Amino acid sequence: MLLRLFVQNYAIIDEIEIGFSPQFSVITGETGAGKSILMGALGLILGERADASVLGDKTKKLVVEGQFDISQKKAVLQWLDAEELDQDGELIIRREIAAAGKSRAFVNDTPVTLSQLQQLCSLLVDLHQQFDTLSLEETEFQREVLDALAGQLPLLEQYRSCYRSLVQLRQTVVTLTEQKRKLEAQAEYDRFQLDELDEAAFFSGELEAASAELKTLGHSESIRTMLQHLSFSLLTGEEALLPAIKLLLNELASQKEFHAELPSLEERLRATYVEMQDVARDLERLSERVQHQPDRMQQLNDRLSLGYRLCKKHQVNTTDELLSFQQSLRDKCKAVIDMDQELAAQQKAVQQTEQKAIELATQLSTARKKQIAPLEKKVNALLKQVGMPAAQLQVQLASAQLGRDGIDEVAFLFDANRSGQFQSLRKVASGGELSRLMLCIKSLVAASLDLPTLIFDEIDTGISGEAARQVGLLLNELAASRQVICITHQPQIAGKAQSHFFVYKQLSKDPRAAAITRIKLLQKEERIDVMARMLGGDQPSEAALANAREMLS
Repeated sequence: MLLRLFVQNYAIIDEIEIGFSPQFSVITGETGAGKSILMGALGLILGERADASVLGDKTKKLVVEGQFDISQKKAVLQWLDAEELDQDGELIIRREIAAAGKSRAFVNDTPVTLSQLQQLCSLLVDLHQQFDTLSLEETEFQREVLDALAGQLPLLEQYRSCYRSLVQLRQTVVTLTEQKRKLEAQAEYDRFQLDELDEAAFFSGELEAASAELKTLGHSESIRTMLQHLSFSLLTGEEALLPAIKLLLNELASQKEFHAELPSLEERLRATYVEMQDVARDLERLSERVQHQPDRMQQLNDRLSLGYRLCKKHQVNTTDELLSFQQSLRDKCKAVIDMDQELAAQQKAVQQTEQKAIELATQLSTARKKQIAPLEKKVNALLKQVGMPAAQLQVQLASAQLGRDGIDEVAFLFDANRSGQFQSLRKVASGGELSRLMLCIKSLVAASLDLPTLIFDEIDTGISGEAARQVGLLLNELAASRQVICITHQPQIAGKAQSHFFVYKQLSKDPRAAAITRIKLLQKEERIDVMARMLGGDQPSEAALANAREMLS
C-alpha cells in the first residue's frame, strides 16, 4: 500500500507531498494542471527511465520518494529477503536524478539497479495508463483470473510444487545420462584393464617377495658351499671350533674353584659353546634346504616379468600400488552398474511425478473450463454498466504442453463493436477500453488475488453520466480489498472516493517565474465546490452544487 509520495524538482512540480488513503483516492484538476506530470514522477520510482530534461530547476537534483506499507505483502517480503535488502514492515523507495543526468535508485537507503527497482515495484503498484502494456494482455494474469474465480489457488500451488519436483527430476536424469555416457566411453577399456589385472591375481607384496626369492635362488650353489664349509669348520674339521672350545671349557672347569672369577668365565664360555652348537645345527639345516631350482626360477621370472610390465603400463612402482589401481578400476566399473540402477530409479520417479502432475493439471484445467462461461457473462454485463454496451470478452482455453501453470494456454479475446470478430486485446481495444475492461475483471477477483496498489489514469475516457457512476462504484468496491488511486475528470467517479486530491497551478507574483503545480487534500465542502465546477464550469449553479452534494452523500 502506498502511504506517501514525495516529489521534488520534477518538471513544474517544485515540491509536493501526498499521503494517500488506504482505500479509494481520486486526483482531479484542470487539464494541464500537472496530473499526468504527477504520474510521470510516480513512474520514476516504478523503474521508468528518465534524464535531466525532466528537472524543473537544472541546478538542483530531482527526488521522488514513495513510502509503502508491506507488512501484509508476502511476495514483497520474499523478494527483499532474496535480494538481501532490509525489511521492517515499511519500505521507502527513492529515485534521484542529478543535474548532470546521472540516475540513482535506493530501497531503504540501499542502492539498487533499475532492473531490481522494476522487479520490486511490479509487486507494489499496478499503474494503468492509456497505451501502456497492461498485465491484462499477459497470459499469466489471464490464467490467474480463471484460477482465482475457480478458488483453486491452493491446488495451483500444489501442482507447481509437483511440477518443480518434476523439473528437478528431469534435470537429474539428464545429468545422470550425461555422466553415464562419459563413464561408458571409458568403461570398456577399464573392464579390459581390470580383467587383465584380475587374471594376473597378484597379492600384496608379491613382486617384492618374488624378487628377493629369485635373488636367493640365483646364488644357491655358492650359498650352499659356504654353509657346508662353515658347518665343517665348526664341527668336524681338523681345527673344528666346537671341539676346541669344549677342551678349553674342561680346562677352565678344572680350575674354577681356585679363583673367584673363574666360575663366571666358565658360564660365559659355556654359553658361547651352546650358542655355537645352535649355529652349527642351523647351518646344517639351511644347507640342506638351499637347492638349485631352475623351474622355480623360471616361474618367478615369468611372474616378475608380468608384474613389471603391468606396473610400467599403469605407471606404478610396487605391488600394493598396482593393487590400489586395480581397486580403482573395479570401483569405476561398479559405478557404471550403480549409475544404471540410479538412472532407472530416477526415470521411474520422473514417470510417477509426471503422472501426478498430469492428474493435478487436469483438475486445474477442468475447473478453468467451468469458469469460462460465468466469467464471460459477468464481465460482459459489467462492460455494459461502464459504458461499453457493444463490447464482449471471449475466453479461449487451448491445450498445451505440461508447464509451470498446467496444461492450458489462456487467451482473452475482445470484440469492441459486436462484430463477431474476436481478436487479441492489443489489436482491438483502446487504452480507455482496456482500463475499463481491466477494472471489470479485477473487481471480480480482487478478494482472491494478492493485487498490488491499483492506479488508474484516464479510465474515464469517453464516458460520462451513468457509465461514469458505475465505474466509480466498481472502483469503490475494488478499494474494499485493495488500495485504489484514480486520476479522473468525472465527478461521478470522484464522489465515490474516500480521499479527494485537487491538483492546480499556482502563479508566482513574479511574472518572469514559471507556474508551479500544487496539490491539496479537499475537505467536504471543498469537494462539493470542485465537483460542482466539474459539472457546471467555473461558476457552478445551485443545481450543480446540489448534484455534487448528492453524489457525495
